[in-house]
Amino acid sequence: MTIGEPQHDFPAWVPDVLTEASEGWGNYPPNPGSDALMQSVANWVKGRFNVSIDPMTQVLALNGTREGLFASAVALCPEQKNGKRPVVLIPNPFYPVYAVAAETAGAESVFLNATEATGFLPDYSAVDEETLDRTAIAYLCTPSNPQGAVASRAYLENLIRLAEKHDFLIFADECYSEIYRDTAPVGTLQVAEELGADPERVVIFHSLSKRSNLPGLRSGFCVSGLENIAALKQLRAYAGAPLSLPVQQVSTRLWADETHVIENRALYAKKFEMTDEIFEGLPGYQTPEGGFFLWLPVGDGEATTIELWHKYGLKVLPGAYLSRDTATGNPGAEYIRVALVAPYDELWRGLTRLRAALDEMRTR
Repeated sequence: MTIGEPQHDFPAWVPDVLTEASEGWGNYPPNPGSDALMQSVANWVKGRFNVSIDPMTQVLALNGTREGLFASAVALCPEQKNGKRPVVLIPNPFYPVYAVAAETAGAESVFLNATEATGFLPDYSAVDEETLDRTAIAYLCTPSNPQGAVASRAYLENLIRLAEKHDFLIFADECYSEIYRDTAPVGTLQVAEELGADPERVVIFHSLSKRSNLPGLRSGFCVSGLENIAALKQLRAYAGAPLSLPVQQVSTRLWADETHVIENRALYAKKFEMTDEIFEGLPGYQTPEGGFFLWLPVGDGEATTIELWHKYGLKVLPGAYLSRDTATGNPGAEYIRVALVAPYDELWRGLTRLRAALDEMRTR
């Protein structure tokens, strides 16, 4: 239960499409993505977020969102912001590529603790004015990894207004957006459109890894204004690698199909129901709004992880390993992250053993 590698079945027709597209292995693929893939992405964005985009100028196909989250900082972070070293705001806990990208771009990483007090999302409005004036990029993950918190429309409105006031970009990592409990998370691009914000203000990132259970396909996309996408295309032309044509053809089909996504979400819904039942009454347990992780308070995450493995044969991840130490502490130090990706019966066995182990450890 350590790694968030989806294990539900991917659509049965994927191998057939790859086989049908096998001639494409003999061709260099188009750097930005095929016309068909970019149109499929644009159609999905319109259907999911009610935002119309130009598929030829506002979409870039990605080798998974990790590539885009890194490359976007390299391509779009200025060398200076208001005559000083730029700042990149990073939620804490965070996906490691955010910090690596900021470092590579020569920016200063500022980690914003996302705790229970902040709704497990970073409080960008609490950042001081001087730092905001130096900020070039703010990363946001919604639903968040590892806490499963979903940014509300009001939250995103406040962030976009702050970004416009201080002229920084928002990199919205939304790769868990299609795994949710009740209501589909609002999209950052969607809120930006409603506010009439500059299309260049937001870059959104989506992936087929979680949505379609195809992490090995390494296929995703980013969408933004034409200037941002043009800069990313230029970087790709010199230093990146496009998706192969067979992968692009499969991706085109996947973004056009919602049936398998609905079925996948239903499987996770059953798992969420199971976790609510198993962990009912556990101090600090909260049902995640989205994603497929549990973020459980245990006192000392690292010590608990070691004991769970040595004594109970259970593997989880210490929350501190997903966070940085800050002046106000490490927001992950008291937590463990539990991935809900295993098959249902196997996961039930693991979680019931985990609950029993945590109860036993608490009563010593």
